[in-house]
Amino acid sequence: MNDDTPTVAVFRPNDDRLDAAVDLLESLGAEPVADPMLAVEPTDATPRTDADYVVLTSKTGAGLVADAGWDPDDAIVCAIGPATADALRDVGYAVDLVPEEFTSSGLVAALRDEARIDGARVEVARSDHGSPVLLDGLADAGAYVHETVLYRLVRPEGSGESAELAADGALDAACFTSSLTVEHFLEAAAARGVRQDALAGLRDATVGAIGDPTRGTAESQGIGVDVVPEAATFEALARGTIDALRSADGSGR
Repeated sequence: MNDDTPTVAVFRPNDDRLDAAVDLLESLGAEPVADPMLAVEPTDATPRTDADYVVLTSKTGAGLVADAGWDPDDAIVCAIGPATADALRDVGYAVDLVPEEFTSSGLVAALRDEARIDGARVEVARSDHGSPVLLDGLADAGAYVHETVLYRLVRPEGSGESAELAADGALDAACFTSSLTVEHFLEAAAARGVRQDALAGLRDATVGAIGDPTRGTAESQGIGVDVVPEAATFEALARGTIDALRSADGSGR
């Protein structure tokens, strides 16, 4: 660890989420490396209006449907995770269901418990990189599923500062918040000609992944994961990663 202030890469989109992540890491005594790996390109699509259930999976989606004036009518509105639920409520939507497990499989399990899910129309409104687990799980439960892509997620131009730091051995930790942040990190590293060195640098760093799908993607690319928090929130990820980093440093890592 660099002196007493660890250098920690954070890959949140360049909006209030990145600002909040930087503030949190600073409050935990870390030096954040703000390296956004996701940029939003809206498609201008809106969810269908004839669904029994509508599933929103992100704060970004909540903002886009609100900006478009979408009306859920009598549909049961579902959110994956408290952050998405809070974002929907902040823009005036009632949220009827938030699963205990903030994942696609957790939502499938919660909806399967609904007596009417078999044969129900379920609209899933999200990014173009949503997990097939949600659609397949709902279909397996007997639902008629339709997906609306609200926005595309692309790698921002100029990303990759954290990859160069990792390649130089100057990155103490990284907090990956989705499979796509892992993929874009490696793309940015390759674009800068440091992919293999960045992978080597991550082996000497503490790596956090927000959930099992993100961990799976990282490990499939040769990135060892040290931390997966119980709660799939950035705060839990950041705190867990910093704690693991300091424990490893104290044990002579």
